Amino acid sequence: MFIVDGHLDLAWNALELGRDLVLPPAEVRAGEAARGVNTRVGTCTVTLPALRAGGVDLVFATLFVEPARESSPGLSATVYHTAEEAHRFAAAQLEFYQRLVRTVPNTMLIRTRADLATLRAPAPGDEAPLGLVLLMEGADPIREPAEVGWWVEQGVRLIGPAWSGTRYAGGTYKEGPLTPLGAELLRAMEPYRVVLDTSHLAERAFWDALDVYASPVIASHSNPRAFVPGVRQLSDEQIRAIVVRDGIVGTVFYNAFLDPTWKEHREKHRVTLADAARAVDHVCQLAGDARHAAIGSDLDGGLGREACPAEVDSVADIGRLAEPLAALGYRAEEIAAILGGNWLRLLEKTLPP
Repeated sequence: MFIVDGHLDLAWNALELGRDLVLPPAEVRAGEAARGVNTRVGTCTVTLPALRAGGVDLVFATLFVEPARESSPGLSATVYHTAEEAHRFAAAQLEFYQRLVRTVPNTMLIRTRADLATLRAPAPGDEAPLGLVLLMEGADPIREPAEVGWWVEQGVRLIGPAWSGTRYAGGTYKEGPLTPLGAELLRAMEPYRVVLDTSHLAERAFWDALDVYASPVIASHSNPRAFVPGVRQLSDEQIRAIVVRDGIVGTVFYNAFLDPTWKEHREKHRVTLADAARAVDHVCQLAGDARHAAIGSDLDGGLGREACPAEVDSVADIGRLAEPLAALGYRAEEIAAILGGNWLRLLEKTLPP
């Protein structure tokens, strides 16, 4: 089974938290404990060995930098005040990924359908590579819309205009529309068939963006509002709109997005992968099929082992979502689609040759 995680902040963890992603999580945890590291992001759950141990074949790896006006103590050491700073910090994360694939065996950036074919069919006797597709989370590093082409040349294949509010759009906890500059950004993305990631868009900006953008649309890491109220989640109407565009919704493995009664970093055992399967199932029920649901775990995006379902010690466990999905009656081929096949279909449709 080909497993894809549609949202991980690998570079942010390496550069902001100093985590050595080539080590197993246990070694990272031991090192942080010895140094007395105490951050709001929780216990390490994602490294390259953990991804391989879980049979994860492909990751949507983010370029994420935090705006100074939204930063929280202990979350990011590097925050930006200007578009120029955002560009510089995101470029450093880009360089991290470029260096990673040069120095770590059997890792590769996926830029084209040919790259994807290589990933899916390694030479006989070769270990399957781990593929990385670059996703920009919050578009302020794009200093002006005309710069989209440069980021595409560097390998960015998905862009989310907002994290919190940006120059381009209202975002999480910063309600607002798609701005005129945001509409210009989307028009600049269109010729490259860059995938529009609507996760974190404010709801008004979400609908504005769908009116403007004709190319593929997803929510890389968003859960249904039907179970957990709040602007960070998707309404049923938003999910249906993504489905109509043949888009995909990636379920987040964050307990606070799965159970509204969960208390931060407490009672891990109260939320299970059955709750994640319920979120996936809700998307499937709205869609009428299993073609539009996937995983966007965000396990390293400021949560940690304490804040993900009981069965999940690290990203090595995300494939265990298959068990509660089977219990809900999903067939093997539907489970394979949810765990990776749907993201693959999106990439086959949107990547350049």
